[in-house]
Amino acid sequence: MGVVQSQSLKNTIITYLGFGFGAINTLFLYTNEAFITEQYYGLMAYILSTANMLMPLFAFGVHNTLIKFYSSYKSKTKINSFLTLMLFLPLLMIIPIGFFGHFIYELIANYLSQRNIIIKDYVWLIYIAAIAFAYFEIFYAWTKVHLNSVFGNFMKEVFHRIGISILLVCLYFKWLTVNQFIYSVVGVYFLRMLLMKLYAYYVRKPVFQWSRLHNFVEIIKYSALIIIAGSIATVILDVDKFMLGQFIEIEKVAYYSVAIFIATVISVPARSMYQITNPLTAQLLNENKYAELDTLYKKSSLNLFIISGFIFLLIMVNINQLYVLIPEQYTGGLIVVLLVGIAKLSDNLMGNNNAILFNSNYYKMALFFGVLIALTAVVLNLWLIPIYEYEGAALATFISILTYNVIKLSFVYFKFGMIPFTAATFKAFILIFVFLGLFYFWELSFHPILNITLKSFAIGLCYLFVVYKMNFSEDISKLIDTQLKRF
Repeated sequence: MGVVQSQSLKNTIITYLGFGFGAINTLFLYTNEAFITEQYYGLMAYILSTANMLMPLFAFGVHNTLIKFYSSYKSKTKINSFLTLMLFLPLLMIIPIGFFGHFIYELIANYLSQRNIIIKDYVWLIYIAAIAFAYFEIFYAWTKVHLNSVFGNFMKEVFHRIGISILLVCLYFKWLTVNQFIYSVVGVYFLRMLLMKLYAYYVRKPVFQWSRLHNFVEIIKYSALIIIAGSIATVILDVDKFMLGQFIEIEKVAYYSVAIFIATVISVPARSMYQITNPLTAQLLNENKYAELDTLYKKSSLNLFIISGFIFLLIMVNINQLYVLIPEQYTGGLIVVLLVGIAKLSDNLMGNNNAILFNSNYYKMALFFGVLIALTAVVLNLWLIPIYEYEGAALATFISILTYNVIKLSFVYFKFGMIPFTAATFKAFILIFVFLGLFYFWELSFHPILNITLKSFAIGLCYLFVVYKMNFSEDISKLIDTQLKRF
């Protein structure tokens, strides 16, 4: 657990740094028409969300396959052959899709821009961004299998957000046109991918070698199926923005994106811990160490729930003051923040559940369930968006994620006899919602920034005191003890 705690802590700090820059971009720069209009902000969100939906297809599932199978090879020859295969496998998707897409580009562009004509001239950027996203995840997985996730997490969470901040400032001073800005944002993601490639090769230099792998058919089968798994996750997370762009004005995608960003902050601890628990879970499964896996399952769930519950609490008690700070047209997303926030909180409660499912021999059933949920998400969006617009998209996301998490939780319990909850989980649940009831209506008469700071500080002290004194989590208590000794 030392490696998990150390890298998870570093990754959490890095991820919050990234979200800090993201908050500046999303809440104060993108929402300010002196930088960019609502229409072009909505367009940017649409391009990136659509590219993210294509990423698992373009990656051919390699970023997951690499993690699942890497630890099963022992000889250098087999490892080199496996890594060579992982680098070239995505081209089986990228090249044919690009070839056929070139010939039917006009048809695709016309279809995607039926509701918002502004999309038409930028459809090709979706393809470029999807390639950058796909190979970035592959090179990141290359480092994660060596339990080296910190640099990759910095690139994933911080680098592009700093780049976008710089580009927005350039746009403000008219050093860039809005067209150049959109191209440059995609360029930042491509640069990120290239830098991740260089670091991955630094961690382990590739030796291009072809030799027969005994489980080649299994690798291809897993990769093909895991495309579905990755697509499920991105469909549930990003199909809402894509479908909003087909049904309502592109500006409202911008409003929705702000609310989604606020709620997504809750998922930071899970994203940080997953970078290191995923390869560890694969290793424990490959070595049949189920007792250690059960311990990791429970600890990851409890620690993530305590931390993410605190973040959920801070967001909800400060949301009204936060909305005072941004333009009025962006402040109608309270229901979106609440629904998606609860959904993200449930993701954290699952601990390393995803890693267990998709690195086990039961991944096919997990994919089956996922396909059903992805289809459910699409149907719900088709039904709810025309009625409730972006609040309908949030409700569809809420129902889909909660249903998916219940199914995955039940499946792991049925197949492995493991459940992540302990008595401390229920104590944390009570603590979060008691504090929410106590502090939501507590409003100070100062400037919103001062109000948010004071409330957050007071709630943070009280929350940490209860968690520490009642010893909810041994890991968190030890971490607090360590920090107290330093002071």
